[in-house]
Amino acid sequence: MAEATPTKSAKKKARRSVPAGQLHILATFNNTLIAFTDTKGNVLAQSSAGACGFKGSKKGTAYAAQVASEKAAETAKSQYGLTKVDVFVKGVGLGRDAAIRTLQNYNISVESIKDVTGIPHGGTRPPKARRG
Repeated sequence: MAEATPTKSAKKKARRSVPAGQLHILATFNNTLIAFTDTKGNVLAQSSAGACGFKGSKKGTAYAAQVASEKAAETAKSQYGLTKVDVFVKGVGLGRDAAIRTLQNYNISVESIKDVTGIPHGGTRPPKARRG
């Protein structure tokens, strides 16, 4: 019988250092999504209130956003050494401010905060006129 060929030794993945990046926050009434990216927009670490174990209406709270931000910040700081971020906030939920305030605990400095919430130009088509 043929002998089994030796498997290739697994090379350790080089740890990528990303000192500056972006933080994208999507805060809706139902959930808060947090994503740390590099300057090009490639995701380094992400979390959400739902992924942190919150269910139902609790996902939309400021505390849930804080917990989600802590989880993502811990990963981004430990694996990639992230120290500076530009923050992009989208949405009108309660987690907008709470997610940003959490960064102070992890010594991640906020360079800028930009609101990128979409604004309708013209909006949706109005309903047809009532008969009568």
